[in-house]
Amino acid sequence: MNPVRVLIVDDSATIRRLLTAVLSSDPEIEVVGAAPEPAVARQMIKDLNPDVLTLDVEMPHMNGLEFLEKIMRLRPFPVVMVSTLTQKGAEVTLEALELGAVDYYPKPTENVAALMSAGASELCEKVKNAAQARVRARSSLRIANVEPSTKTVTPFVSGNSIIAIGSSTGGVEALIEVLSHFPANCPPTVITQHMPAHFTTTFAQRLDRLCQPRVTEASDGAVLSVGQVYLAPGGNQHLEISGVGTYRCRLVDEDPVNGHRPSVDVLFRSVAHHAKDKAIGIQLTGMGRDGASGLLEMRQAGASTIGQDEASSVVYGMPKVAFEIGAVETQLPLEKIGPEIVRLCKGRNEREMRHASGS
Repeated sequence: MNPVRVLIVDDSATIRRLLTAVLSSDPEIEVVGAAPEPAVARQMIKDLNPDVLTLDVEMPHMNGLEFLEKIMRLRPFPVVMVSTLTQKGAEVTLEALELGAVDYYPKPTENVAALMSAGASELCEKVKNAAQARVRARSSLRIANVEPSTKTVTPFVSGNSIIAIGSSTGGVEALIEVLSHFPANCPPTVITQHMPAHFTTTFAQRLDRLCQPRVTEASDGAVLSVGQVYLAPGGNQHLEISGVGTYRCRLVDEDPVNGHRPSVDVLFRSVAHHAKDKAIGIQLTGMGRDGASGLLEMRQAGASTIGQDEASSVVYGMPKVAFEIGAVETQLPLEKIGPEIVRLCKGRNEREMRHASGS
């Protein structure tokens, strides 16, 4: 198998050297070049034809977002953003993921050499995973800094449903697309997206601006309410739900599951246990298998389950495993998942109302 060919773009000579050393330490990766700014990188892309680009945000003459937009429009291929782990860095990185970047690596602001060395294996895995990603042309992607959703959403009466969603690589764009179809009074919705702490805070705020329901980071003990979406905080805790009828968020300090904390499997298993056939589970794009077994438990408990299809997934890993083990009841392209969730909820609500009226 040929090594993944990587081009590094960063205006810091120190970071270029560190990234080169870190990535070159993996025998499955070959660093084919390093560029100090986009103009140089553009020519190197033509000359070297890399498989993956690592891209800084703050650079002279043209920032990383502007360059990324041009790449995704003219010559789309996998890009991993290397951004500082700060509030500003998180906001810009989320814009990059909406523009089509496959993944990101949080660059430390202090003790850079030591911390990057400690995270070497994570960075190498992200680059190798990115090489397998399906990258679409810029014209088919959502534009960063979009205004709040103005889609016409089908009138909706909230019932007793609860929605649980899991996602990872490619999940930023996928979640925005799915939630854009939700009405303001959607059923309580819980989400685990693999992200570090600074990023989930910013992402929840961004989703809240773009979607009709209210989106917040989940807090321990919060009552799940109609019209509310709860995003698992990144960091050192898993998100679960607890209760019967009235559900609450529960943040638990436990070991990573499938290498992740928060883990989709942990969330799905709690939903299977507490909500049973009242739930709808959705497995979106992502690398690995996190969420597959939990989604199967949801289906076995009577929940409706949906998996994103291969053609629309940035990485068809998590939904593929879920499909292969029989956890997915319905497999759909991304743009049809939101409407299908609303349809399922409406059908349940109508059945509940007919049952309540005795008809």
